[in-house]
Amino acid sequence: MTELGITNSSIGLSRKEIVRLVNQYIGVSGGYLGDFSYSSHVDFYRDYCGLDISPYDYEGTTRERFIAILSSLPPREQAAVVRGVIDRFPVEEGPATRTAELRNEFLQIIQRLETGTPIPSEVPRITSEVVSRAIADADLLLRSSGATSGVDRIHTALHGYLIAACRDAGINPAHDASTTALLKALRSSHPKLADLGPRAKDIERVLNSCTNILDAMNPVRNQASMAHPNHELLGYEEALLVINVGRTLLSYLDSKLS
Repeated sequence: MTELGITNSSIGLSRKEIVRLVNQYIGVSGGYLGDFSYSSHVDFYRDYCGLDISPYDYEGTTRERFIAILSSLPPREQAAVVRGVIDRFPVEEGPATRTAELRNEFLQIIQRLETGTPIPSEVPRITSEVVSRAIADADLLLRSSGATSGVDRIHTALHGYLIAACRDAGINPAHDASTTALLKALRSSHPKLADLGPRAKDIERVLNSCTNILDAMNPVRNQASMAHPNHELLGYEEALLVINVGRTLLSYLDSKLS
């Protein structure tokens, strides 16, 4: 929990996002939020958001009440409020800071809020500076710019982790080995991957599928992410799929090999 009660989860609105919505999109003057009166602020949640919320349950100016309410809501209800703001405050009628680009940015944020929570990331026990920084960057980009921007970083984190895991085990693949080659090297040479427990053959099939997934992630990262100035980019749901698969594989390997 942070200032003004604003949460900082990777899916819910960040403090920065809420402040931008308030100050740049809606606009504030003398503590008043846009052209809201106390009564129209009450009507807003019912008429534009479909929510049963009373600003009179909160203290402060209209701006302070709006921030407190928005900060307290779960992601899907936050999405309803942001969508209501976009409907209630057209771009062409707002201050200079209320641009079409900012509206589109908040439409992407709505998509994030409505889609669901990504698999949480953890700093692996087998790591390097590259891995730690890439994971932190992926989390930041996922929260601030959307899942598509985080695909490149999670790919870098996974690639860096596989290199670190090979070195930790005394495995020496080629210096330019791909993620697929690195995973194959670990599977064939790391003693902790020799025993896959019950249903070993089935788990072996799962790992084979993971190798295929890694192989597919390379062109996705190179040709449909922000790694390069690509013309076509992954949609939010597909980008989140790539991120979640990468985090799941990294988590399993670190738990197994550490």
